[in-house]
Amino acid sequence: MNIALVIIFFFAALALFLGIRATKGKEMNVNEFAVGNKGFGALFIFLLIAGEVYTTFTFLGGSGWAYSKGAAAFYVPGYITLAYVLSYWLIPKIWRYSKENNIISQPSYFSAKYKSPLLGVIVALLGTIATIPYIVIQLKGLGIIVSEASYGGISPLVASTIGAIIVTIYVVISGIHGSAWTAVVKDILILVVIAFLGLYIPYHYFGGIQHMFESVQAIKPESLTLPKEGLSVVWFASTIIINAFGFYLLPASFSVILSAGSVKVLKKNAITLPIYTLLLLFAFFIGFAAIVQVPGLQGADGDLSLLRLAMQTFDPWIVGIVGAAGLLTALVPASVMLMSSSVGLMTGIYRIVKPKAPDRQQLLVSKLLVFVIIIIAYIFTITGGEALAILNIMSYSLITQLVPALLFSFVNSRFMNKYGIMAGIVVGVTLVLYNSVTGMKLVNFFPNIPSYLNDINTGMLAVFVNFIVAVTFSLAINSIRTAKKKSTSMNEPTRLIED
Repeated sequence: MNIALVIIFFFAALALFLGIRATKGKEMNVNEFAVGNKGFGALFIFLLIAGEVYTTFTFLGGSGWAYSKGAAAFYVPGYITLAYVLSYWLIPKIWRYSKENNIISQPSYFSAKYKSPLLGVIVALLGTIATIPYIVIQLKGLGIIVSEASYGGISPLVASTIGAIIVTIYVVISGIHGSAWTAVVKDILILVVIAFLGLYIPYHYFGGIQHMFESVQAIKPESLTLPKEGLSVVWFASTIIINAFGFYLLPASFSVILSAGSVKVLKKNAITLPIYTLLLLFAFFIGFAAIVQVPGLQGADGDLSLLRLAMQTFDPWIVGIVGAAGLLTALVPASVMLMSSSVGLMTGIYRIVKPKAPDRQQLLVSKLLVFVIIIIAYIFTITGGEALAILNIMSYSLITQLVPALLFSFVNSRFMNKYGIMAGIVVGVTLVLYNSVTGMKLVNFFPNIPSYLNDINTGMLAVFVNFIVAVTFSLAINSIRTAKKKSTSMNEPTRLIED
């Protein structure tokens, strides 16, 4: 067994130990399992929200996008930072309402706000469908990272299997507490590893970051600008906007919001997290450096740019630490996703069927659903196929169909009701599914449309149509209700005379 694999296994065992030990001194119930009894302070909230950013994407996708797509990769820190800025005003509203009404999941929030159990069912299913691909990505990424960093000492399938077992064990035992404690080790490790790699590699190979970009400019200048069509400026801006609004609508991020101890905790994090997001730039630096130092990676192999460059540059024990950081960037977010999806299904569907189910039974159902979700995710992980690719593409676009429902949940307006919300979601989701399956864009319906309009993010277009349908449907329902009330009031005197 090589030293890299020993280091990786050590951190895997440490993650499992911390995840299990996290329940010490706590009596586990549904609230404790799902949101830590709404008692997490600024540090844990910071680490859990950051965990949704620093996933295997940091190690594979971030550097891989910089390698393959170039400047387009910078949309990621753009939308995440904007999401944090928006959260300063939006998230406290969610937290206060949830605190007052003992809400512990996203489906329960929307169900209570619009007084519609059916809407809760829709949100629970939508959240799970959008989350499973992300869990699969973590498991697949974990397998790739561990296999590469161990120099082939363990296969991707075995690594993914071990990761799935570890995350399932500590989620079932500790819920969100296990994720929080594991996040402590993960964020310390990733802070050191990404900052070190992002600074060392440009200076080691090029003599500095500026010289690195000059080298990239010399051999692949198109990597440093956005193209006129496709991943253009319009795509860049529209993707940042829609993803920023959708960031906290992912069930995992929503659950972290509800676990905060106070509004002050959430606002502190809204201020500090954008600074932490700058770490993503170091992953991009590695991807740009790999363009020069590891040329020729095609297609999905571009995601291996960070690992290949690290293995080319460092001794095995350093590669082992890099692999361990990658392992933890998969385990922490996957655990939160797994927990939030299971609790969402329990509160959104099981509680509707069994409204008087005792707390202990609700906790048991949540834990059983953890097994169901991880098995589904694991099957996708080992089989892959087009279904996964389609789900991956559409997952973020799907969850952003809740944007109109979220924004109107903050105000009482005649322009929106539960019927309009559900109609809008159905139409928006249908458009996303249609686009994901067919690949159709505006140019297929309007051949003469300008390219800048055709490049608008499809998820944003779906949200726009969703909003129009929701408002129109709501106004129509309200008009029908008003007409019925008038008709009833006009008939009242007649009935009294007849009586």
